[in-house]
Amino acid sequence: MNQLRTTNILLSIIVIPLVFFLLKILSFIFIPLIFSMFIALLFLPLMRWLGRKKIPRAISIIIVVLLIAIGLKIGLELVKVSGREILNSETEFFVKAEEKFDALLLMRNETFGIEVDSKESFFKKFIHEETIGVTIDFVRKTLTMILMTIFFVVLWLAESINIQKVLNNTLLKLKHTSVKTFIKIENDLMTFVKVKFAVSLATGIGTGLACLFFDVSFPIFWGLFAFLINFVQMVGSIITVVLLSAFAFIELDPTSILFFFVVSITGVQVLFGSILEPVFMGKSFSLNVITVLVMLMLWGYIWGVPGLIMAIPITVFLKIMLEQFESTKVIANLLSGKN
Repeated sequence: MNQLRTTNILLSIIVIPLVFFLLKILSFIFIPLIFSMFIALLFLPLMRWLGRKKIPRAISIIIVVLLIAIGLKIGLELVKVSGREILNSETEFFVKAEEKFDALLLMRNETFGIEVDSKESFFKKFIHEETIGVTIDFVRKTLTMILMTIFFVVLWLAESINIQKVLNNTLLKLKHTSVKTFIKIENDLMTFVKVKFAVSLATGIGTGLACLFFDVSFPIFWGLFAFLINFVQMVGSIITVVLLSAFAFIELDPTSILFFFVVSITGVQVLFGSILEPVFMGKSFSLNVITVLVMLMLWGYIWGVPGLIMAIPITVFLKIMLEQFESTKVIANLLSGKN
C-alpha cells in the first residue's frame, strides 16, 4: 500500500510539470479553447430559451455568433473613438508632458550628476520601425486568437465539445455526480463571468466619468482601459490607479485637485472591486488571498495576459473538482482558506 502511494506521488511529480509545459507550448490552442468555454457559458441560457421556443440549434448558434460579432463591433468602435480622441487632441498635453519629463531629468541630473546624451523628444523614441513591427505582430496574433475563440464557441454551443460527457467518462464515473458537478461548475462560472463583466463595465464608466469631471485628457481611452484591465484580478485595479495617477500628474498641478482625483479613481476601484464584487460573487468564490496571488503568477507565467484574466475562473473550476473527492477535499479547503 505504501509502495503504491509512493509510486503515485512520484508519477504526480513527473506528470504535473509535464502538463504545465504542454499548456505553455500549446497555448495557441488552449487559450482560445478556455476563453470560448467562458463565453459559451454566458450564452447557454439564451440557447436553452431558444430551444424551448422550438428554434433549430443551427439558427440559435447563428444568433449567438451575430450577438458576439455585434459585441466585437462595439468594442472596435470604442477603440477607434479612443484612438481618434488621442490623435485629434491638442498638443498642449504633449508639451506639458515633455516639460515635466525634462524637469524630472534635470532633477535627476542635479541629484545624481548624470548627464543626458540626447535631447531627442522622449515620446518620439517610442515611434520607430521595431515598435510598429511589434504592434503589427500583436494585432495579427490577436485577430487569430479571436477567430479561433469564435470557432470554439460554435463547437461548445453545438455540443461538439461536451464537458459533461468528458467529466462523466473520465474523472467522475457516477452519472449523478457528474451531472451535479457540471451544473455547479456551469452556475458558478456563469455567475463569475457575468458579475466580473458587470463590475468591470461599471469600473470603466466610473473611471471615465472621473476623468471627465476633473478634466483629465482621454476619458474614453481610460474608461476602456479600466474596463479591460479590471478582468485581471487584484492586479488590474492597482495598475489602473498607478498609471492614471501618473498620467494626471502631468496635466494637473500637484494641488488638492490632483489629490481628490486620485481619491476618486481609488474609490471607484474599492467600491466596485472590493465591496460590490465580493457581495455579488457570494461565498462560493471565497479563495485564499495567497491562492489568488500564486495562481495569478502561475497562469501569468504560462499564458501571459490571457492567463492573468483566466486565473481565477480556472482556480474556481479546480476547486469544485477537488471538492468532489474525499482525498482532495483538504486541498480544496486550502484553496478557499477554510480550516
